[in-house]
Amino acid sequence: MITKTADSKGRINLGKNFANKTFIIEQIGETEMKLELARIIPEREAWLYQNPEAKESLLRGLRQAKARKFSESPPDLAIDQALVDKIEDSE
Repeated sequence: MITKTADSKGRINLGKNFANKTFIIEQIGETEMKLELARIIPEREAWLYQNPEAKESLLRGLRQAKARKFSESPPDLAIDQALVDKIEDSE
């Protein structure tokens, strides 16, 4: 166990291993707090972490790209544009 003293502004130095990290701070009681390392996800990307099927599809695609497994046929840009138009119309 390590003992640290807060400075006059209530700050405690956690050391270089935690420099520039983001934390979730949970106050458990009057004398106890819990610190948990956290990452911030932009709101527009949060849906991916809430959709296991989409996340797995993305990860599969990244694995395929890393292994240089690309589609043998070129993309059909007209079909892609039609999908974009359909999505934009539904918003």
